[in-house]
Amino acid sequence: MKFTDESFIPMLFGGDINTYSVARAFYEEYKVKSYVFGKFQTGPSYGSKITVYHADKDIDTDEVFLKTVRDFCSEHSDKKVLTIGCGDSYVALISKHKNELPENAIAPYIDFELMDSLQQKELFYKLCDKHGIDYPGTLCYKKGDVLGDTLPFQFPVILKPSNGINYWEHEFPTQEKVYTIESRERLEKVINEIYDAGYEDTLIIQDMIPGNDEYMRVLTSYSDHNGKVKMMCLGHVLLEEHTPHGKGNHAVIITEPQVELMKKVKNLLEDLNYIGYSNFDIKYDSRDNKYKFFEINTRQGRSNFYVTASGFNVARYFVEEYIRGRDLPLMVAKKEHLWLVVPKGVAKKYVKDPANKKKLKELLKKNKFVNPVFMAGDLKLNRTLRMLKQHISHYKKYKEYYK
Repeated sequence: MKFTDESFIPMLFGGDINTYSVARAFYEEYKVKSYVFGKFQTGPSYGSKITVYHADKDIDTDEVFLKTVRDFCSEHSDKKVLTIGCGDSYVALISKHKNELPENAIAPYIDFELMDSLQQKELFYKLCDKHGIDYPGTLCYKKGDVLGDTLPFQFPVILKPSNGINYWEHEFPTQEKVYTIESRERLEKVINEIYDAGYEDTLIIQDMIPGNDEYMRVLTSYSDHNGKVKMMCLGHVLLEEHTPHGKGNHAVIITEPQVELMKKVKNLLEDLNYIGYSNFDIKYDSRDNKYKFFEINTRQGRSNFYVTASGFNVARYFVEEYIRGRDLPLMVAKKEHLWLVVPKGVAKKYVKDPANKKKLKELLKKNKFVNPVFMAGDLKLNRTLRMLKQHISHYKKYKEYYK
C-alpha cells in the first residue's frame, strides 16, 4: 500500500468499526495513515496497514486524553492534527477540552455545553417540538419517580437511558443498549437494576413503534464551522444487530433520499448553529405515516461508511474545510448503494420485505455494495482471521437473538 505525506494527520479516538471506517475514508481520499487511540488491542483498526494503533485502557479519561493529544501534537508539530472522536465519550472529551488543545490540533466540534444537552435525549425532544420533528410518545422517568397506574401508551414499551455515556460507565450483567419491555413488572425490575448499578440520570420510556428493522432510517449530516449544512445522506436500514449490547446497531443499509425529512433536520441544525457531523436514528410509523426521530449523535455514526460508499467521503469534509480552507456546496446523497457488515447469506435470510430483498440482491449482483472492514490491500493475516471469525459469527448470533 502506498502512502502520501500530507500537511495533516488524522488522530482518531475509539476502537470499533467507526474508527476503521473513518481511517479507510482518509486512506481512500488522501492516502494517509490514521493514528487510532482505543482502550484495548482489538477491533478492525488494530493490526491494520492503514492505521497506527495505540491501546490505553484509560484513554477515555480527561488526564490521559489530554496528555496523549498534547504529546502527539508536539511530536508532529509540523502538521495539523485532526482530532476526531468515534464514540460519544471521545467526542465529549474533545469538545470539553478543545480550548486546552495545542495550536496545531483541530477539533471540529460544537461547544461542550450544547453537545452535553443534545446527547441527553429528553432535551433533544424539546428541540424536535420546536422544529416540527416527530418523535415517539415519550415519558421521562427520573430516579425516585412513581409510575402512574397507567402509562400514556401500551406495552410493549421501549426503555433506554437519556445519558448514554453515563449509562455505560455503570455496567451490570443484564445491561442492554435498548430494552423492549413487555410488562409493568419487568419495567419496574429493569429500572431498579439500572439505578442500583449506579446510573443517576433520566430514563426514557417510549411508545414502541410497530415494524421490524426495515422501518428504520439513519440520517448523517455535516455542518461547517459557520453552522451551515453542507452534506446530508439518508440510509434505509434493512437489518440491525440483535445481541444485547449491539441491539440497534446497523447491519445493512441502502442509501435512500427523503427531501422533506432532510429539510426539517437542516433547519434544526442551522438554528442551533451546529458544527461537525450529526447522526440521527429514525423510524417510520405506519400508524400515522410519519417518520419518528429517536436521538441525535453528535458525531458520525458507527455505520458512517455507508456515506463514503455513496460518494460522500466523510474524511473529505474535515480536510477540505479545516485544512484546505474551502467552502463546499450543499450536496444530498441520491445514488443507491448497499452497506453491510454481516455475511450476504445473513442479509438475504433476515431481510423480510420482498421489495427490499429484491433491491438487496440486485445491488449485490451489480457489485454496488461494501463491507468497510474488508479493504483490498489491508489483509494482514492475523487481522483478517480475526475479522473473518467475527464476520462468520453473525450466523450464530442472528439464529440465537433474532426474533
